[in-house]
Order: sequence, then structure tokens, then C-alpha cells
Amino acid sequence: MKKQLTKAEEQIMQVVWDLQETSVKDVIEKLPEPKPAYNTVSTIIRILETKKFVAHKPEGRGYVYYPIIDKETYSNQSLHKIMNGYFDGSFKSMVSFFVKENNMDVAELESILKEVNKEK
Repeated sequence: MKKQLTKAEEQIMQVVWDLQETSVKDVIEKLPEPKPAYNTVSTIIRILETKKFVAHKPEGRGYVYYPIIDKETYSNQSLHKIMNGYFDGSFKSMVSFFVKENNMDVAELESILKEVNKEK
């Protein structure tokens, strides 16, 4: 998967990931105000289908949409793109940047490392 999502596509994809199976109407309900038009959301979901991020199945008179790319896979691909584009492929440089920009202290870093080690 090498496709990037636009901001609007990513916003809708976040809802699809959260709900796992959803209709256009349900996506609209989860979006913040001002709510986009039904046709706008429907069009973006069709674009997401073309990009192979979602698929659909018929339900009643409409469709239920579900993700075919999981959030973790997309997140990982996006982070690698950032790392390669802005940090010359260096994970160390990327982490160092985020630590400096967010004024993290040693205790916070140790907490993150413990969490990562626990998940391994």
C-alpha cells in the first residue's frame, strides 16, 4: 500500500476504523460540526473504495462499508513516509525531534520505553 489519504479521506477513514461496519449516515453522525452533506461523504467513501481502503456489502436498500486496510498498517506506512521524507530515514532523528518539540523529560521517556517493552 503506497497511497496517501487526503485530510477529508483520513477523517472519514478514522470513523470507519472506529465503527468497523458503517453506513454513510452513521459516518456523518460521528463527524464534527459542521456536518458535511450526505453526497460529499458518499463520494469520499467511493474514492476510498477506489483506493482499496474500504469495501461494501449490500444491506437493505443501502450499503454497509468496512475497512480493508487496518489502521495500524496505514499508520505504520504514514510514519515511514514522514521518517523517510523529513528525517533521512532515521528513526532516532525522528524520535529525537518529537522529544525536543514536546519538551519531554527523562521520566516520560522511561515510561514510554517501559510501555514498548511490555508490549513486546
